[in-house]
Amino acid sequence: MTTIEYELPEGATLVSRTDLKGRITYAKPAFVEASNFTKEELMGSGHNIMRHPDMPEEAFADLGTTLGRGLPWTGLVKRRRKNGDFYWMLANAAPVQIDRRTQGFMSVRGKPERSQTLEAE
Repeated sequence: MTTIEYELPEGATLVSRTDLKGRITYAKPAFVEASNFTKEELMGSGHNIMRHPDMPEEAFADLGTTLGRGLPWTGLVKRRRKNGDFYWMLANAAPVQIDRRTQGFMSVRGKPERSQTLEAE
């Protein structure tokens, strides 16, 4: 881990989609860029490869519980980049349903306000 922050570009939208087991099945180029992994490294991997140790387990438990109920979740998340740097994102995740059955999950993330990250730190 480093203490170097990668700041998301203004207006960047990080989009990814996962299967029911949380394995990445789609990643928009901005998501790949922010993660510092290659697209090939991300495809089929779980989002936990980007988990930053500063993130409380309770946040991910709440995410899983909320999505498991079929509801959308929003929260501030600190992510680890492949090179050990980090970035903050305001994450919105929701189940993808077809015929009322959850088929996977979609996440759309953007740059949070600096005041939000300072408060979270």
